[in-house]
Amino acid sequence: MGVSISAVTDSDFDALVLEAGEPVLVDFWATWCAPCRMIAPVVEEIAKELGGRVKFLKMDIDANPATPSKLGIMSIPTLIIFKDGRPAERTVGYRSNMKGDLREKLEALL
Repeated sequence: MGVSISAVTDSDFDALVLEAGEPVLVDFWATWCAPCRMIAPVVEEIAKELGGRVKFLKMDIDANPATPSKLGIMSIPTLIIFKDGRPAERTVGYRSNMKGDLREKLEALL
């Protein structure tokens, strides 16, 4: 089993993501989204490798509609890497070599 990635909600998003001292990857997903389930193990693998230097969170867009709306998220899965309180990188959808691509983006922000 992979690492556990904490959930973030509309109410604690600012404190956990925007005010974080380290880069934060947020996985915006929903239970009915098949590509979201395909991305989850990829994100868990990267979390295992970079967990000490990057914070990993996930947000259920159905339970928390305000934040995705504010960020202009139109489709899921969407992964956004935040640095210094601002979105630095955005990845939409699932594709092959996602792990290498995400890892590269994260390491560039460390």
